[in-house]
Amino acid sequence: MSYITSQKRKLGRQGLEVSTLGLGTMMMPNNEESVRVIRGALDLGVTMFDTADIYGEFEQQRFGENEKLVGRALKGRREEAVIATKFGITHTQGPKGDPAYIKKSVDSSLLHLGIDYIDLYYQHRYDVNTPIEETVGVLSDLVKEGKIRYIGLSEAPADIIVRAHAIHPITAVETEYSLWSREVEDEVLPLLKELGIGFVPYSPLGRGFLTGQIKKYEDLPADDYRRNYERFQGENFTRNLNVVSLIEEMAARKGCTSAQLALAWLLAQGDFIVPIPGTKRLDRVQENLGALQVSLSEEDFAEIERISPKGSAAGGRF
Repeated sequence: MSYITSQKRKLGRQGLEVSTLGLGTMMMPNNEESVRVIRGALDLGVTMFDTADIYGEFEQQRFGENEKLVGRALKGRREEAVIATKFGITHTQGPKGDPAYIKKSVDSSLLHLGIDYIDLYYQHRYDVNTPIEETVGVLSDLVKEGKIRYIGLSEAPADIIVRAHAIHPITAVETEYSLWSREVEDEVLPLLKELGIGFVPYSPLGRGFLTGQIKKYEDLPADDYRRNYERFQGENFTRNLNVVSLIEEMAARKGCTSAQLALAWLLAQGDFIVPIPGTKRLDRVQENLGALQVSLSEEDFAEIERISPKGSAAGGRF
């Protein structure tokens, strides 16, 4: 069954069209099960796949491992997919955006992915030591060379977005956004709407918390990275769990899951928004796509606002 082949959204004004929901692959190991999930998502109508050169076996400093997974999963079906990847986070030197680093990074990503061009190429984090004008100037050259099609920014503040967009049209900005991470509503979202830039929320389900599957801190495996986040610890965990319980109750009344309710709310914030929930399981991909069948009334929005107003999440998001 295809949920979304007839439901597309445009990112930016340069012509990039993608499925209404994408797939974040960051936490996927490079194995056959992950290949099956990515291909299965494509069969279900998902066309946008998000990775980065630093994803996959970060501790072993093996850059490109997740890109290799995405590349082999989509081999033979390249034209069906929109591949987004990122550069700019290093192990030891902080964010980098200088010309030499970008040119090296794009060639490495193309090699890892096994493709001739990257659809959407993001700067993962802004490099304070390199003017954004210089970074985007190099990315613009890569567009002309055919190595990338569209330019994106990740976790960029409003002033950087404006400066970057003045050099070359920015197609999309990727930043965390969900019912419990709503900071972008202050400046970034209104700016993107004004400039005609698409928005790609990562962690749209609150790093899994909003699914309702995590009931206690001990549910997280000992090596789970989320154990290090404030929102999953101590009193913060308890307060956030109370909010999720209310979301679950509302979802049950509407005949959907809490994940579907959270994604439906997010999609309703603008037709230029394309969330990329991450998962290692195909049944979760199917569940997330079910959000496209959830309709919300004005009363529903008001109830969600009472349950989870902006700034209500306990603890910092990083």
